[in-house]
Amino acid sequence: MIYTVTLNPSIDYVIQTDNLILGSINRVVNEKKYAGGKGINVSRVLNNLGSSSKALGFIGGFTGKFIEDSLNDSGILTDFIQVNEDTRINIKLKSNKETEINAAGPHIDSCNLNELFKKIENLGHEDFIVLAGNVQKSIPSNIYSIIQEKCKNSKVIVDTTGDALTSTLKYKPFLIKPNIHELGDIFDVEIKDMKNCIYYANKLKDMGAQNIIISMGKHGALLLCDEGIYTASAPKGEVKNSVGAGDSVVAGFLAQYTRNFNIVESFRYGAASGSATAFSKDLCKKEDVENLLSDVHIAKLF
Repeated sequence: MIYTVTLNPSIDYVIQTDNLILGSINRVVNEKKYAGGKGINVSRVLNNLGSSSKALGFIGGFTGKFIEDSLNDSGILTDFIQVNEDTRINIKLKSNKETEINAAGPHIDSCNLNELFKKIENLGHEDFIVLAGNVQKSIPSNIYSIIQEKCKNSKVIVDTTGDALTSTLKYKPFLIKPNIHELGDIFDVEIKDMKNCIYYANKLKDMGAQNIIISMGKHGALLLCDEGIYTASAPKGEVKNSVGAGDSVVAGFLAQYTRNFNIVESFRYGAASGSATAFSKDLCKKEDVENLLSDVHIAKLF
């Protein structure tokens, strides 16, 4: 089973205006509400690709109920922990420029965390657990490494940034997926070319990551694994959506890997999934991904 952990879920309230004018009344021409958060995005894409998962994390209030109901209505399994405060609402404003307004989220206490630990500590060798997203202030910044220590028997995928990511490397996560800017931030450098990208990605592998995917936007993606170093080209298309593309890479990779355990082919599927979401108004669908597969070219560098 694939488990996803979203510590700070949200309702993503996506609104569109023709031309945003600050300080004035603006009329919404289109609006949608989605269950959001990086781990939840992974579960939603896995579901779209025909793979099952169970979404874990913390929810509260009427907003939390919306998230749970919308996922259950889509056929996604959930096992959330109820907290006292309401789940947050994030605003994604699409106009002449794309703007996001993200709320802080509810307080999570030690009892809430212990309840989560009980749900995950018995995961087995065949289980995958995805730890995705930034960590809110009420939770220890190294929470992902704490979770990973409790999930020693399962394969852990970490998709976060900074110290929250590097603190997990001593536990040898199965997969990490920083983008090229996050990779540079970890080492406080600006990465300008593929040579530097490989150099710093190798540093993360030396620190313990078993497999690494680096998202590079229009330049595709990079995979470092025991079989070698590979690049995936980025298909051409109109970018309509920047939300969830990285999560779709993780979901596409896992959807394929749990079927055939071929890491390079899973990398191709993940790259196609990320592009399919970028070219869509919402998270990618299976047919969108499969239509792009032939446009994703894999090359072995070393």
